[in-house]
Formats: sequence, C-alpha cells, structure tokens
Amino acid sequence: MGAPAAPLAGRSIVITRPARQAVSLAAKVRCAGGQAILFPVIEIADVEDLQPFYALVDRLEEFDIAIFISPNAVSRTMDLLSPRRTLPPPLAIAAIGDATVKTLRGRGVAPVIAPAHGFDSEALLAQPALQQVAGKRIVIFRGQGGRELLGDALAARGARVEYAECYRRTVPAIDPAPIYDAWQQHRLDGFVVTSSEGVKNLFQIVGTTARSRLVATPLFVPHSRIAETARSCGVAVVVTTGPGDDGILAGVCAHFSAEK
Repeated sequence: MGAPAAPLAGRSIVITRPARQAVSLAAKVRCAGGQAILFPVIEIADVEDLQPFYALVDRLEEFDIAIFISPNAVSRTMDLLSPRRTLPPPLAIAAIGDATVKTLRGRGVAPVIAPAHGFDSEALLAQPALQQVAGKRIVIFRGQGGRELLGDALAARGARVEYAECYRRTVPAIDPAPIYDAWQQHRLDGFVVTSSEGVKNLFQIVGTTARSRLVATPLFVPHSRIAETARSCGVAVVVTTGPGDDGILAGVCAHFSAEK
C-alpha cells in the first residue's frame, strides 16, 4: 500500500493574517499537502504620534507588571525600545497567547506569565500572578483601540493600569481579484481568520458582489468570539479550531478529513 494522502491534498486555504505572521501557518498548510494563499486583511502600521508611548516607557521602573497583548505588540515595542533602553529586571512580564510568548522569548525575554490553556484575556486573568494586584501598577502594550476587558478587570481588582499603544491596525489596499479568480476556478476551500476585526475587513475587501461566495465558504477561526462575529456576518460554515498554528492546522485538517 502507498503512503496515505496528505490531509490537505487538493485543498486551497486562504490565510488572512498580516503578511509577516502568515509565513509559519502557510508552511504548515503546504506540509499537509495544501496550497496556502496569502491574503492579508489587516496591515500593521505605526501610530501617528509615538510621544505618549515613549513618555511611558521612559518610566517603566514605576511599573510592577507589563502585559503584551500580541506578537505585534512585542515586536513593535522591542523595535522602539531597543535604541532607547532595556526592560527593567524587576518588571514581571505577562502575555496572551503562545505566539506572543514565543516572540518574547525570541527577543530574550523570560520568564513570562501566561496561561497553559486558553489563549485570551480571560485565561490570563485567571493566572495566580494576576489575582492579588491591588495597588500594583500594570502597563499593557497593545495596538490602538484594543479590547478593554483585561485592563478593566485588573483595575476592578485594584491595579493602576496604563496602556502603551505602539501600533495600529488598518485595512490594507489589497486587490481581491486573486480571491475572485480562485472562486471562479473552484480552487478556494476555506479562509483562516484570526480576529473579529479580520472577519469584518475580509467582508469589506471582498465587497458586496462576492458576498454570496464568501458566506458559502468555510471560515476557520481560533476563538469562539471570532466565530460569533463570522456567524453574525452570515457565514454558513464556521469552524472553531484550537489556538496557535498547530491548533488551526489540526482544525482545518479535521474538517476536510470528515468530508471525505
């Protein structure tokens, strides 16, 4: 008997992450026998005024805990911080998501407070180190306009919370023609979308003319909150996968294996 077929053989999966973050998952899709179509629906851009960010990081010694929301928050913070200063050694570091932890470690930052299971604000808030925070000062590194749940919950526990916003997310000027062509040629089997904002941007970029095709194409998302957004946009098949590249890949493979 021959070797078993690759789980994604003959499948084309659109990865909508920002370009720099899509490489790892795209490689995993290809290793599983699929075609990865890179179609970023979020672009990471500089904030218009970095002075508030610099003013905050110049007084990092005042803080007890620094929380990084995403790999982008790590990368952008470290790029801006490195020419100016280092993280104070007493500062405890926390992160949401395995990818954020890996990015911190890649920058030489360890140890990191992070949940072993559940990669969201709620899971981080359940960590013992963030239970008794009354009187502590906490800085949250994030993009502009992020969720307020984490900061509000920590403030309710008595912490003094400040935000260091070091990037912004925009809708890229990207031509949807390759997606239209893939649909026309029946070689587009699913989208991977990793944020609620990404779902909304995808619908905006694809436009009303192809909306019927988009809602009929499976959407793979790593969190129930994103799934709710996708369903509210009318997507018929929404698959909630595990977190991280491995969890997403496993969910995509399982879905198409079940179809055989």
